[in-house]
Amino acid sequence: MNVHLVGSIGLDSVEEVFGTVGRLLGKHIKRVPDGEPGPRRLWVSFQYPFLRSSPYIRPDPSGEVRPTSKFPKLCLTEGVSASEIHFGELGYAREAKGPYVDFCAARGRGDLPKEVRFQVCLPTAMGVTYAFCTQRDLLAIDAAYEAAMIREVGRICAGIPHRELCIQWDFCHEMIILDGQPQDQFPTVKASMDDVMQRMKRISAAVPADVELGVHLCYGDFGAKHMLEPRDMGRMVEVANAMTTAVQRPINYIHMPVPISRTDEAYFAPLKNLKHRGELYLGVVHAADGVEGTKKRMDVARKYAPKFGIACECGIARARKTDLVQRLLEIHAQAAE
Repeated sequence: MNVHLVGSIGLDSVEEVFGTVGRLLGKHIKRVPDGEPGPRRLWVSFQYPFLRSSPYIRPDPSGEVRPTSKFPKLCLTEGVSASEIHFGELGYAREAKGPYVDFCAARGRGDLPKEVRFQVCLPTAMGVTYAFCTQRDLLAIDAAYEAAMIREVGRICAGIPHRELCIQWDFCHEMIILDGQPQDQFPTVKASMDDVMQRMKRISAAVPADVELGVHLCYGDFGAKHMLEPRDMGRMVEVANAMTTAVQRPINYIHMPVPISRTDEAYFAPLKNLKHRGELYLGVVHAADGVEGTKKRMDVARKYAPKFGIACECGIARARKTDLVQRLLEIHAQAAE
């Protein structure tokens, strides 16, 4: 059985991530992320200083803040028009190139399998702008940021051999909005299914055909807890089906979370309607109930998805101690066996 690592892994260094993952999961993994150390540990918070430093953007004079992080919301600088906004490097390409060197060294030492790919996890433009920008200026900033992210994908693909690379989109804010449950985290400006799928079509077109593409359907992970719990897998299946149609290239895998309490058939039943024919990974691994709980969720899921790999429901760095991260990786290995 294959294992997927969503992105963040709360170990001390990239070398430790590659060594530990290779030792415990080497024969089960097709791709490996660098663990998102340092400033990327808090996902898109890595981009807040970048946005704040732009001459086109300023803290909103109203004093409005992000509900979770309490970061001041950002708006256009006075006198700046939408057509003037331009972003340069976002930092993700430079963050990828250093760990790729470590990845090559780890494979050379035998710490990782020769055939494993280097997985670069990126937020969508909505993942960043919907988190930090005011509703008033959101669409103007978002358009410029999306263009910058497309250029960033080009830089990553120019710096890493395509046959060794996988790009993963972290599809979080879109998933929470499209789920339709009451929430006050994000603005809902222009966030219909059709609009979101057009966005995914544009950014995915930037990934060359010989680079793998994956999507992590995410419900947020603030303080190691979902911002919103999915009612069942129905909306995720609808989103995956729409994405499979909209994106004009193969999506190699899709990842879907599974809350720890969901061992009921009603949660998994919508999987029977999934049209995606690439790899499917289900976030059935949880530390609190270990291998036994993981197997319970796997047994129910098999009734509706005969073939899938396993994963956590999100990254495993947020609010995680090193010994807990080690334990989670061991649960993946034992359940996969």
